Formats: sequence, structure tokens, C-alpha cells
Amino acid sequence: MSGPSAVNVRPAAMADARDIHALRVMTGVFENILSLQSERLEDVEDFLRGMRDPLLAAEVDGHVVGLAGLEVSKPARQRHVGTIGIMVHRDYQGRGIGRSLLSALLDIADRWLMLKRVQLTVFTDNQRAIGLYRSLGFVVEGTERFAAIRDGRYADEYLMARYRE
Repeated sequence: MSGPSAVNVRPAAMADARDIHALRVMTGVFENILSLQSERLEDVEDFLRGMRDPLLAAEVDGHVVGLAGLEVSKPARQRHVGTIGIMVHRDYQGRGIGRSLLSALLDIADRWLMLKRVQLTVFTDNQRAIGLYRSLGFVVEGTERFAAIRDGRYADEYLMARYRE
């Protein structure tokens, strides 16, 4: 496959539910995002209806190939903290989609929400993602042992964060 056409990063919409659902249950994606392949389309629709924080879709040739969200902490004393979740279609990983999504979210975090801390978790063996996060200023703060079950085994995750001085 040649490189992707132009990437359009935009707010996610209800019309994206089918594409997002397909991403969430796709082999090569679901293993790293804590979803199950039995997730229903209705679950994604409910999530989209209830989402109030920034949620961006990466669209290529009319299809959503990536999604990233930034959840701002709700307690008053933690409103300076945001948590990122991201997923990219298996055929588009390593092609700049994740960087485009994260760069757009970090711009929102920095210039519009004034977040001091942005954090995420990543499986310790997901070297491509860890490299991307490090290149954007994230550092490993610690390891959560036995954080999730993946393919019949317990897997560890890193807690990574980026701070704005």
C-alpha cells in the first residue's frame, strides 16, 4: 500500500460511529485499547453521544482511520490534567496519523484548555507508540504491573505524561 492520501483531522461526529466501531474491534487495534471484539455499535454510539471533551477523528479518503480523545479531569483540583486515548487503523499505523491526532490534541490542551499535565497509558511492549509519545515530550513516570489482560496473559503498562512549564 502506498502512503495515505491527505489526512483530515476534525472533530468526531455521530456519522463516524460505524468507522469507529470497526476500528475498536479490529485485530491489530483492539488489543492495545482495552476493548473487546464483542463490543457493539450501540456502545460506540452511546460513547459519542455522551462525549463532551475533545474527540478528534483522522479521516483519509472519506473513512475514519484514527481517533484520539482528551478527557479533562473533573475534580476541581485536577482540572489542569488531561488523559489521552488514541487508536489508529492497523493499515495506517506508522504513517503519521497518530502524530497528526496527538499534535492537534496537544494544541487544544496547551492553547485552549491550559492543561499543565497530559497523561496516557501504553503497553510496555508497544515500542512504536512509546517512541511517538517520547518524541512529543512524554516521559515514563512508572509501570503498572498486571494492568490488563491481553491474549490470555497479564500485561504491564507505562504511565507516561507530558508537562507544560
